[in-house]
Parts: sequence; C-alpha cells; structure tokens
Amino acid sequence: MPADLLAAVVLALAVLLFTLTPLSGLFLRIPIGLLMVLFVPGYVLIAALFPRKGDLDGIERIALSFGLSIAVVPLIGLGLNYTPWGIRLIPVVISIVAFTLLMAAVAYWRRISLSQEERFSLHLRQWIDSLKDEIRAEGERGWVDKTLTIILILSIIASIVALVYVVVTPKEGEKFTEFYILGPGGKAYDYPTEVRAGNNSTVIVGVVNHEYKLTNYTMEILLNNTPAVDILMNDTAIALSTFEHDRSAPIIPIMSMNLSLQHNDTWEQPLTYVLDETGDRQKLQFLLYKEGNFTAPYRDLHLWVNVTDMNRRPSKDLGNDGNQDWTQDWQDFPDRLIKFRGNLPPER
Repeated sequence: MPADLLAAVVLALAVLLFTLTPLSGLFLRIPIGLLMVLFVPGYVLIAALFPRKGDLDGIERIALSFGLSIAVVPLIGLGLNYTPWGIRLIPVVISIVAFTLLMAAVAYWRRISLSQEERFSLHLRQWIDSLKDEIRAEGERGWVDKTLTIILILSIIASIVALVYVVVTPKEGEKFTEFYILGPGGKAYDYPTEVRAGNNSTVIVGVVNHEYKLTNYTMEILLNNTPAVDILMNDTAIALSTFEHDRSAPIIPIMSMNLSLQHNDTWEQPLTYVLDETGDRQKLQFLLYKEGNFTAPYRDLHLWVNVTDMNRRPSKDLGNDGNQDWTQDWQDFPDRLIKFRGNLPPER
C-alpha cells in the first residue's frame, strides 16, 4: 500500500483510539484531531480524484487538501444533523474516519489500475525540489508562479498558526450556571407536589458549571422562605386577618450543602427531604448561591406543594388557576392550634 494512503489510514484509526478509549485524555488527541479535520479527508479525496503522477504537483495537492477538508467536514456534520445521531462527538468522529477509509480505498484501487510509471507516489525530496524550482523560476511566468506559491505557503502557515492559537486559547463564551430539578424518575415531570407531613420526598437536583473557572456553590431548600409562626383558629373563624411575619426571625433551611465544581463539571444527585409544615399551595424553593454571596440567590427554582397531615386525606388538585375551597379544609380542624410556615391562605 502506498505510504501516503497507509499514513492516512493509521491516522484515522489513531483518532478512534484517542477519542473512544481512556486515551482520550492524552495531549496527542489535539494534533491528531487537527490533522483529521483540516488535512487528511481532503488529501485522500484528492488522491482518489487525481491518482496520476502528473495530474497535480506537490504544492497544489497540499493546498487542495486543506481546502477540500475544510469543505468536506462541515458537509459531513450537515448530513449528520438530519440523522437520529445528530452532531455529536462520537458520530462526527466515526463519520470522518469512515469517509477517510473509504476515499483511501478508492484512491488505492485507482492507483493500482495504472502502470507503475503513471501512479502518483509520495516522495518528499521530489516535492521539496519541485517547490524550490517554482520559487526559483525565472521569467514573467516564473515570477507569477513564484508569487502565487509564496502567497499560498504563507496562507497555509497563517491558517495553521491561527487555528492552533484558537484551540490552545479558546475564547470565553457567556458565563452561566445550569440549575435544574427533575422528578424521581429523572424526567421534568412527576414532581412530589402532593405529600404528607413527615414523609420523605425525593427530587433530582443538577448543577452544571459554565463559569470558566472553579466555582463554589451553596444550595439551600426552604419552604416559603419565611419563619414559622403559630396561629390560633376556631371552627367559626374562617376568614383570616392579615398577618405580617416577623422578618427578623431566623430562617432555617430544610437542607443546605456546599459544592465546588470545575468548569464544565456536572453535579446531579437525588435529594430526599421531609416537609413538616402542613398547608396548601406552599412554595418549596431551591436556592443556589455562588461564591458565598448570600445577599440574593444566583439561581432560584421552586415547586408549589400541598402538605397534608398524616391523618388527613390529601387536598384536592388546585388546578391551573390556583383556587381552593379553603372553607372545607379549615372546617376539618375545629378548635385546634395550627402551625403554619409560609404564606397564609387568602381571605374569604
């Protein structure tokens, strides 16, 4: 097998090795990946289209290899966009490697169909000598070829340097943090919104760091974000007077934890908590603070929950409008001391 096609096949297989195995963390992945994206696909395509020795000279093959690689790789990504796999790392790598192996096989088949004298073969010394001849060419035509060759070489070098700089020092995008909650099944539904006091409730909480640096987070779970108060009611006093909570009272979170995440790290864990304060339409808040700044939450999520007594039937579904027949609920508790935490039900 010709040395240039063999080298293309080896590089393609090396990309698979450094992408789909534990070796993906090695530095060699970067230069090999750049070669596969910028040069190798275009080179094997040129080799398949022009198998003869005299079809193209060395500098033309190099230039067209860069140009066609830059054109072919986005087209492969565009095709993957309309497949079930989408534009993801593994499908993209496998597609580029498959294209390279296919074009290398076509190029090999076309070359062996030619005579030994007509076949293109890679001879670095001949390429260098040909490049020197073009640069040293004399006459009007020679000056044109010399100028175009020098411009082409400088363009290729500048493109490679610029690409390496972008890869080594990527520009920082928007800095943000993902904060989300999922149901116990890992989906964005089936949240525990109807619970009994004292029972365990579980949600999955996720934090993803896109801050481009190590970031320290504090996450708290609170119910209504207000202190607990005791209210005396009787069986006839259905209408409740306005009550101002004591904001100076300490707010004790149901759960609190600290997290430290590197850039692009993800923390996702199921959290189990217990709600003790009975009441309907209570706001269960999930607050995320960043770098010890507790003046205001950096991210804020919440669920509306109905917490019923252990001996009481779960309250009716509030529906989309949030209306509730409070009369029936409060008549279930004559002459009892009800302990609330959070917003009081509206006046009736």
